[in-house]
Amino acid sequence: MITADKLKELTNYDRWYLAYILADSGYSGHSFETAKFLGITTGGEFCYRVTYWDDGGGPEEELMPGEVFVRYIAGLDKVEAEPC
Repeated sequence: MITADKLKELTNYDRWYLAYILADSGYSGHSFETAKFLGITTGGEFCYRVTYWDDGGGPEEELMPGEVFVRYIAGLDKVEAEPC
């Protein structure tokens, strides 16, 4: 079961903590300008909308949108994330 306190935590991650979870999940080098919780997917993942500056070779004029999916592994009390 996901408790009310854990649910509150999982739905309130900020941009820095999402980058930390991604790095801990093997996706290093991410940094975000914004992060907003969107909802829970039908597969039970917590979806966040993020914006970031693309480092692809030159200065960008606008922020790029993206999504981060966070999975909660209850048996281990651990979270993993994946960019999309």
